[in-house]
Amino acid sequence: MELDDMKQWIGRTETLQDHITLAPLQALAATLDRDDPPPGPGDEVAPGWQWLYFLPLHPLRAISTDGHPTRGGFLPPVPLPRRMWAGSRMEFRHALRAGSAVTRTSRIADVSAKQGRTGPLVFVRVHHEISDAHGVAITEDQDIVYREMAQTGETPPAAPAARTDEQFSRSITPDPVLLFRYSALTFNGHRIHYDRPYAMGEEAYPGLVVHGPLIATLLFDQLRRAHPAVRVRAFEFKAVSPLFDTAPFEVCGRLDGDVARLWARGPQGQLAMQASATITSN
Repeated sequence: MELDDMKQWIGRTETLQDHITLAPLQALAATLDRDDPPPGPGDEVAPGWQWLYFLPLHPLRAISTDGHPTRGGFLPPVPLPRRMWAGSRMEFRHALRAGSAVTRTSRIADVSAKQGRTGPLVFVRVHHEISDAHGVAITEDQDIVYREMAQTGETPPAAPAARTDEQFSRSITPDPVLLFRYSALTFNGHRIHYDRPYAMGEEAYPGLVVHGPLIATLLFDQLRRAHPAVRVRAFEFKAVSPLFDTAPFEVCGRLDGDVARLWARGPQGQLAMQASATITSN
């Protein structure tokens, strides 16, 4: 499919309904090893935890060999085989609460292409608005990137070094149980996160791939652990280089006035994800 054909998807919309039930919130709290009481009725949904809802409930017959839904439908049928969530920009206008009925309206905002260092890339930007009875609570612009499959023995571009001036940090061991739990909680069938023979044999990764939104959730979580009184008003993240279950990594941050600088540092000191949060004190 040519780029001009894919651009016909720009402007397409999709509206989904959901309910902020407790079980996913409590399950994620357990998965993150949080020591505070589990979320209860009426509690606020932590930033990033909205990704537990509006899940892609495609029937099994509509799933491709990689575990993703077959191409087409709401997202354009980009012919490149690899797809990843490259980043997001979010605004939190008011908190969602457990027990609320919620609506998400999504729109294809842009489709573009460029030539990367390892081949062609196609970018799809999706704009989401999540609303409850009080109006729009969260807006998010999500960047999805498609690329060619890596070749066996192909050396990925070197990642830049991560900063080392953190004020707070925590080491994360991305074992298969953590990755499987997050896949299950987000109904993410992409096999690179839980099927080691597929990830290594078919997609030439060195191990299971840590989900981009899981890394972002861990950055949110580390900010909450270090500064539980702050409220996140806006957040953005960009995936820089992949992380795998082969070694621990670190989630780090520091405060710079009303901005929290956050990043994930890989086992060789490389930058895996960079993020920032606009914050205020409760």
